[in-house]
Amino acid sequence: MKRPSGIRRGILIGAALALTLAGQARAQSKTGSAIGDFLLIEPSARVTGMGNAGAALCENLDAVYYNPATIGLLDRNSASFMHSSWLAGISFDYAAAALPIGGLGSLFASVTSLRSGDMDVRTVSQPLGTGEKFSVSDMALGLGYGRLITTRFAVGVQANYMQETIWNSSMGAFTFNVGTLYRIAKNGLHVGSSISNWGTQAGFDGRDLRITYDPTTGVNGDNGSLPASQFTGTFPLPVLFRVGVGMPYDLGRQSRLEWEVDAFHPADNTESVSAGTELTLRNALSLRAGYQNAFAQDSELSWTLGAGFKGRLEDWDYRVDYGWANQGRLGSTNRLALALVF
Repeated sequence: MKRPSGIRRGILIGAALALTLAGQARAQSKTGSAIGDFLLIEPSARVTGMGNAGAALCENLDAVYYNPATIGLLDRNSASFMHSSWLAGISFDYAAAALPIGGLGSLFASVTSLRSGDMDVRTVSQPLGTGEKFSVSDMALGLGYGRLITTRFAVGVQANYMQETIWNSSMGAFTFNVGTLYRIAKNGLHVGSSISNWGTQAGFDGRDLRITYDPTTGVNGDNGSLPASQFTGTFPLPVLFRVGVGMPYDLGRQSRLEWEVDAFHPADNTESVSAGTELTLRNALSLRAGYQNAFAQDSELSWTLGAGFKGRLEDWDYRVDYGWANQGRLGSTNRLALALVF
């Protein structure tokens, strides 16, 4: 009997893995029980177009968010910048850079920012506004390190500090991401796994939680304006475990087809599977399509599309990417990114 080709074996392995890990996708959801959910917004325009399936991607700065082991494969200086006009007029930005340090591996740094813009302060007695403005902002700073253990196996780790601010109150926490990546061959099947946002619990504190308090209401002569503070509960971070498989397939004449399949096990939601593909023509133009959060309970997410173009200017390689994702009844989101390698 004729043995199946490598690409066919890869597809069978990916399908089996995805179905196995999605078997409990109807488990109880804990949506809304974690803080720092902005950490789950994928910052890559390229991988967005591929259904946000990036745990097993073996190249480019885009994949570090999905699996920090990719840091160990970055052998040139690189930087990337992404902007997205997120839902409800929210602005989402991401920047990252990598620096190889010879045979010791590579270093990585990233900045994530999400801003709501100014909004009117409204109260029960003044529903049209008090004349004041407030805003919501989220920020995360990350430092990472990765290296090749063998020519086929890489590991990586990233430490982050994240902060959420609502007007005059804020909270902060440290998180850690860890990943591994194994390549059967440079242009063969690759398998990756990572755990993201593991860290400390946190609660809000700040000026907006300062109040005056009357401990003996209705008693004559008491002090009804004693200073006091309100305490919020502490909440966990949105820990997420990813495992994925992928494989590039050479089409000849500088063209390539790559597919990726990821399975997700989040701490605050049900399990799901995402998949995508990328067709690169003449080593310049890329077309992408994918589907995200399949099997997730009550998910509004579905199809994604994207495109990209890469070229060279003297000693600089550049790539411009666009990603579109369907958000169901909330509409859609768009990401635009620029990547530089030098």
